[in-house]
Amino acid sequence: MDLVAALFNVRGRDLRRPGRCTVGVARVRQIGMYVAHVVLRLNMTEVGRGFGRDRTTVQYACQLIEDMRDDPDFDRIVSVTEQVVAAAFRHTEVLR
Repeated sequence: MDLVAALFNVRGRDLRRPGRCTVGVARVRQIGMYVAHVVLRLNMTEVGRGFGRDRTTVQYACQLIEDMRDDPDFDRIVSVTEQVVAAAFRHTEVLR
């Protein structure tokens, strides 16, 4: 979560804040959830726990981000985020 916050210049506490927020913060949170699920291979319940959300919110975020990746510019943003997170966790047990 802190990596995503730093990449997008958003405060980590804004990503963790319960309830609704601005579209920009919500989108960054959704990208973070998607990357945690896809790259770190955490299940949706685990991702939700980390972001203070439930698994259905994570499921919605993952579907939304996957659909938005049809846009080449957005896909590049998500790809770079995936690469940074994968590199940061390469030598940890999370990616094994």
